[in-house]
Amino acid sequence: MIFRQLFEPESCTYTYLVGCEETGESVLIDPVIDTVERDLDVIHSLGLKPTYTLETHVHADHLTGALKMKALASTQIVVASMEQLSCADLGVEEGKIFQVGNLQFEPLFTPGHTDKHHAYLINSNTHTMLFSGDALLIEACGRTDFQSGDPSALYDSIHNKLFFLPDETLVYPGHDYEGRQITTIGQEKLRNPRLGNNKSEEEFVKIMNSMDLPYPKKIDFAVPGNTQCGQCPDNIPEEFKGPCDIQSVSHQVETKQGDQG
Repeated sequence: MIFRQLFEPESCTYTYLVGCEETGESVLIDPVIDTVERDLDVIHSLGLKPTYTLETHVHADHLTGALKMKALASTQIVVASMEQLSCADLGVEEGKIFQVGNLQFEPLFTPGHTDKHHAYLINSNTHTMLFSGDALLIEACGRTDFQSGDPSALYDSIHNKLFFLPDETLVYPGHDYEGRQITTIGQEKLRNPRLGNNKSEEEFVKIMNSMDLPYPKKIDFAVPGNTQCGQCPDNIPEEFKGPCDIQSVSHQVETKQGDQG
């Protein structure tokens, strides 16, 4: 397995590149529209084929790079089947393996941050890796105060599904805001201030409902755009429109390939 953890600094989003060494197929988990060109360069530098993009959920803090990656590299867009997005090429669901070359991803339905959120589990032969999206973060968890969030559902997803995984399971979160990259299930069960040390559901709900967090600055265009797999909507502010110019980027890529030929 070939693996890279990639970072988009404005939204503090982690994108994960996982590739099959035998077939060259690859998947980008939670790509960001701003960093698609960088991610594509990384894929090519590792000798991999851009094959899939895979979403954990419909994001509110950034536009996904799924549609842009498809325009540039003919990747297939993969989302949870229950999202019912017409722009997607494939759907995944709990109980059915998602295959990337010889690699097998196990989707885990983990609602709470959003009502259709999924995490993904893979065994790398040496480690079990969990791509937890915005459900479980490092000593934190995803917000539940907008976009179909539900603290009781998130508590159930984490305590009755993710915390049932082996303690040594490596957890790769969808975000981190303090420069951290990785945690484990065992560590979160002990140290997570919202969820650890056997906190009750009542305690967790009280914590989540008392958080006074700012309104996400991109939510008004990110959510509708992401239900179209990263299509930039008409209401996107001018300052965020740059990465939306897929046509211009496509021309640059074609020119570069022509120069190399």
